[in-house]
Amino acid sequence: MQTAFVPTSAPAVARPAPARLLSLDALRGFDMFWIMSGEHIVHTLANATGWAPAVWLSGQLHHVEWNGCVFYDMIFPLFLFIAGVSMPYSMQGKLSRAGVSRPDELAFADKRSIYRTMLRRTLILLALGMIVNGALQLKGYHETRFASVLGRIGLAWFFAGLIYLNADLKKQVLWLLALLLGYWAALMLVPVPGFGPGVLTPEGSLTSYVDRLLLPGRLHRVVFDPEGLLSTLPAIGTALLGVFTGTFLKTASRRYSGTQQTLLLAGAGVVLIGLGLLWGEVFPISKRLWTSSFVLYAGGWSLLFLAVFYYLIDVRGWQRWAFPFVLIGTNSILIYLAAEGAVDFAHTADYLLGGLIHLAPPDWQPVGLALGVTSLQLLLLYGLYRRAIFLKV
Repeated sequence: MQTAFVPTSAPAVARPAPARLLSLDALRGFDMFWIMSGEHIVHTLANATGWAPAVWLSGQLHHVEWNGCVFYDMIFPLFLFIAGVSMPYSMQGKLSRAGVSRPDELAFADKRSIYRTMLRRTLILLALGMIVNGALQLKGYHETRFASVLGRIGLAWFFAGLIYLNADLKKQVLWLLALLLGYWAALMLVPVPGFGPGVLTPEGSLTSYVDRLLLPGRLHRVVFDPEGLLSTLPAIGTALLGVFTGTFLKTASRRYSGTQQTLLLAGAGVVLIGLGLLWGEVFPISKRLWTSSFVLYAGGWSLLFLAVFYYLIDVRGWQRWAFPFVLIGTNSILIYLAAEGAVDFAHTADYLLGGLIHLAPPDWQPVGLALGVTSLQLLLLYGLYRRAIFLKV
């Protein structure tokens, strides 16, 4: 899907639900910004200045080792949440052409073509994820990591899509509860050989055991893989939270003003964060295991982020500030692949800007290089945006 960026600062007026949310592109871009180069700017700035806010933010841009959650741990679930929010909007045209209001009302013939598209997208994401992991280096089966970030996005989005296409909202909620409660019960009750039930460590968890038993190739952390098989089940729940949010936003304009929608999003986010923290007392919040409490906690923060972006961009109409994020968000897969090794932006930035960067004090040169990398990435994305070139999977 593509969108035209309209720079304006005029408040939005009441109107029917848009076919696409500009705030969603901007939020996706904000999320991807930290992966592509934003984290390096913060880390180098913290090292150069020792400034307390930069040092704190730098600490937020490192994954926790096992239990707990910082901002960096929420980047991945936020991206998956956004994919879920997009789903009701992407289905809008198909529903209109079929003359139905809900996806579960579509005829099987209409769904069949959607299934093919969804399966194709998932297989491409699985393949791209393996390429990012280094599959093209051809180190052999046992040195190839099959699980990946893109692969989990593809699988979780695919199964969330199947649920969305074949169940009404009530049944979708039941699916979410079954996934989260079932995953909790499995990890707490099913015994792992040599450890027993309810051991939530890298070596002893059921998730890790299933990965060692069934996941082919190399595991990311030797004894477990954070994007492994069993933990993909609660990740479907993350995508479903996005589906619920997209369904709400697509229909809420008939009953609520933009400000009311924002408040409802924020309120739901606070509730989910609270539920996640409460559940975390008995089922720790852990991105590595993608625990059910993590799904709720990260989902709550995802709702809060969306509420802020939605209010500023789609409700108030303040769009200019978000343009760099829109550039990233409309080509997020492309810049992710480029930043993960397809393009050596650091070498290019040093070649083009090294003379200027080296005029700075030594502590500040890494900051200049990080800013140069970001500038080159945004220039690339701007050129593609102007030519309406978007890598869509």
